[in-house]
Amino acid sequence: MAIIDEIIGSVPQLSNWAFITLCLVSFFTSLISAAFGLGGGVMLVTIMASLLNPLAVIPIHAVIQMNSNLFRAIMMWTHIKFIWMLPFVIGTIVGVSIGGQIVFAIPKYLLQGIIGLFILYSLWGPSTVAIKSSWITFIGIGVVSSFATMFVGGTGSLVAPFIKATTDERRLTVATHAAFMSWQHGVKILTFGLLEFAFAPDLPLMIGMILLGIIGTWLGRSILTRMPKRVFRRAFNTVLTLLATRLIY
Repeated sequence: MAIIDEIIGSVPQLSNWAFITLCLVSFFTSLISAAFGLGGGVMLVTIMASLLNPLAVIPIHAVIQMNSNLFRAIMMWTHIKFIWMLPFVIGTIVGVSIGGQIVFAIPKYLLQGIIGLFILYSLWGPSTVAIKSSWITFIGIGVVSSFATMFVGGTGSLVAPFIKATTDERRLTVATHAAFMSWQHGVKILTFGLLEFAFAPDLPLMIGMILLGIIGTWLGRSILTRMPKRVFRRAFNTVLTLLATRLIY
């Protein structure tokens, strides 16, 4: 018990209760993301922002989300649709590179509002079904979402409408979305490393959140496989709409 207390207390400027809270939140948000395809990342970054040093929120969030998405993608790898992954990765590299250069120059609230409006329009606007899949489309969404993620953390809801438009089965949607976001967060982690962000002091926290996140992902996948298609689609659109409304607010 003393060893656990020592590990928890080793994270600078973080109380024991905040450490435990973040680990439990990682479990809960990973379960939500695995069950509904998205939502957990935005919830997680919101809570992290109230408990962690603001400068550490986005880099640490990237580590947790990459592991959560990667584990989900590995569990469901047979359902991943790879056809548009390469252009998305190319766009991701470009977007993160640009965002890393001006990460402190654009107001966070402005990007959040724009993303929220786009999500609502893509879900409920007249052109929702007209989203055409192409190399240009996925390079573009890679650039835009990856640029935005350097400022707001969780942009899975921005990518989700495009994934939804190219998949016709809930496991395809969740697995493909997880694979795309694994790449995005991985490139973002590399970029923060090049910007000389120090991950080491928060390593115990990241390990704890990753382990709880894996358990949450496993349980969430069980919920997904038992969920009727109509319920999944309704929940998916509801979560997206709530996240978009929150971003605009």
